Amino acid sequence: MHAFRHASPSFVPGERLMPNYLSPGVYVEEVASGSRPIEGIGTSVAAFVGLAPTGVLNEPTLVTNWSQYVAEFGEFTDGYYLAQAVYGFFNNGGSAAYVIRIGGTSDGTYPAAAPGAGAVADAPAQLPPGRPAALGPFTVSAVAAGADGGGLTVEVAHPEGEGNADRFTLVVKDGDTVVESFDVSHRKSAKNYVVTQVRQRSRTIVIEEARTGGQLAKPEPQTVALEPPAPAPGTAGGAAPVVPDAAGGGLGPTRFIGDSADRTGFGGLEAIDAVSMVAVPDLMSAHQRGLIDLEQVKAVQLGLIAHCELMGDRMAVLDTPPGLNAQQVRAWRMETAGYDSRYAAVYYPWVKIFDPSTGQTRSVPPSGHMAGVWARNDFERGVHKAPANEVVRGAVDLDLQITRGEQDLLNPTGINCIRAFPGRGVRVWGARTLSSDAAWRYLNVRRYFNYLEESILVGTQWVVFEPNDQALWARIRRNISAFLVTEWRSGALFGQRPEDAFYVKCDEETNPPESVDLGRVVCEIGIAPVKPAEFVVFRMAQISGGGAELEE
Repeated sequence: MHAFRHASPSFVPGERLMPNYLSPGVYVEEVASGSRPIEGIGTSVAAFVGLAPTGVLNEPTLVTNWSQYVAEFGEFTDGYYLAQAVYGFFNNGGSAAYVIRIGGTSDGTYPAAAPGAGAVADAPAQLPPGRPAALGPFTVSAVAAGADGGGLTVEVAHPEGEGNADRFTLVVKDGDTVVESFDVSHRKSAKNYVVTQVRQRSRTIVIEEARTGGQLAKPEPQTVALEPPAPAPGTAGGAAPVVPDAAGGGLGPTRFIGDSADRTGFGGLEAIDAVSMVAVPDLMSAHQRGLIDLEQVKAVQLGLIAHCELMGDRMAVLDTPPGLNAQQVRAWRMETAGYDSRYAAVYYPWVKIFDPSTGQTRSVPPSGHMAGVWARNDFERGVHKAPANEVVRGAVDLDLQITRGEQDLLNPTGINCIRAFPGRGVRVWGARTLSSDAAWRYLNVRRYFNYLEESILVGTQWVVFEPNDQALWARIRRNISAFLVTEWRSGALFGQRPEDAFYVKCDEETNPPESVDLGRVVCEIGIAPVKPAEFVVFRMAQISGGGAELEE
């Protein structure tokens, strides 16, 4: 509301000092209204850190549609997940994102070590495969050498017992030492299909189908020797070259984490207040290529969580490592990762999307699509509504079909499942944070508090340096209460009356003389957020017919 007053040339004690009136007449003055409305901030701006073939390095770049992203960072590139994540974000309803490119080339290779600091110039992140060896219907090649620079062996073993005709185990050995093991099936419909498993998990071998079409035959029990890959230029023997971390130009944990002072990695996002969610999809592509192990994945994700907790206004959207079944991902969550944060959420499993660069489907981390679902949910329903039971646009399938029993194990640990339902498509079926505190269990509660805190922070900047008295306290109470009443009317707060939904306290009790002498104004706000109906229970009983009359 705007206000003006009809002034006469007289001075009223307590009012602001008026200008001198020298001639008779009527004067109109504009005065500030006592109400200063608080406007809700946006909650749908994402940030993505990853690899792209082109674009500036370590500079947060705002893109508001897919065409802008392509113009800045290039098209889809095989081996990278950044483009797929950003495309999934816009496809699911996202409208604005900051993109930080930390490296990448047009052919999908990874950042090579820069000369100097003991680095090998143009050293590849992974050696080219060695000479392939036949293994039943497959061909196997080594991408790493043994401990002494020699070759590896791959052994095929069949499980004993009935009902195991379709299963076999691949064991990779370095001499007598088992390096890797894969319990797989040759059926394409199986969740542990051999080619997919080796591609996603192996750091020592690559495997391809020797022939296509028809039913694949199970390889017989055998052992094949693999020649080590050729050494890279400038390296001795068959050992893979050491790729240094960010200081040497290679791809490692510190390349993702970056430095807030240098504005690199996601540390460079500290200067951008608009960001409300952060994802690092190419962390998993680096892990698939063997550049980062699970401990380093944990280090990067912990760094991302620490960044979000430090900022206090954004959430980390985490991915699980590839190729894990439900039991393995639960063990990863509880034992390997063990995160406990109200500022992070993790989704499982990976989603399958159509990749225009190859014309085939491929599995990608779900973080980009989930960020888009969050943005769409905020626009259509509001940030107070849990971003779950929402369709994942662009997802044609899932890496693993989660059963209800498996979700019974994953949901209490804070793993948000993505599930496919007949006739209802692929949907998000979880809305929890990674916090062990029951008060911050639900994702919408944490994000709604972020929204409220940032909105009130921005909307009350006028208070600074105002006279610290009862009049100021009353204005603060009035403005914040008006904002929260609007939130209550929109259904974001729980309670039949505004008095049940929130309270705002800013008076002599919260501002004693000693606090006023220090220049402080303390306002206490309590709110009752709505929480999702996660478990819907209908109790049904059998009654005798005619035992009760229905009221009309």
